Amino acid sequence: MYKFLGSILETNLEQYDRVLGLNLRAQYNITQKAAKCLIEAKGNIVNVSSVNGIRSFPGVLAYNISKSGLDQMTSCIALELASAGVRVNSVNPGVTVTELHRRSGMNNADYEKFLEHSKTTHALGRAGEAKEVANAIAFLASDAASFITGVTLPVDGGRHAMCPR
Repeated sequence: MYKFLGSILETNLEQYDRVLGLNLRAQYNITQKAAKCLIEAKGNIVNVSSVNGIRSFPGVLAYNISKSGLDQMTSCIALELASAGVRVNSVNPGVTVTELHRRSGMNNADYEKFLEHSKTTHALGRAGEAKEVANAIAFLASDAASFITGVTLPVDGGRHAMCPR
């Protein structure tokens, strides 16, 4: 079983806590520690969430919850820090070619099948590339996005549009 998979019937509290710790608690902790410096520097935050934060998918309950929580945290902190000139946004990638799935226990054959299946679950007919997500992050962190805060930006080849909530 892959480390991030599981339904309400399969995911125990230890697994749930681990996923939320990695995907939500850690971001909360680092944001809290960096907030004063960001205010002084008029910096900004771009969180990396997931399409799973804005759409529900079966079998990855804890992951969905963690990314949805990160999106809500992004919105809340955007409101809290806006008056100090700090912008807070997130990108919400769809399936992106990285080592994440392999590190989570997926073998090469299953990963290739997963990427092939992604051609049918993304409107643009393919998985994303890490550079595409990085470009969106760079934009949101740049002065070109100076009037954007509290946004969850799908960088998912249209996957969010294909999945009704």
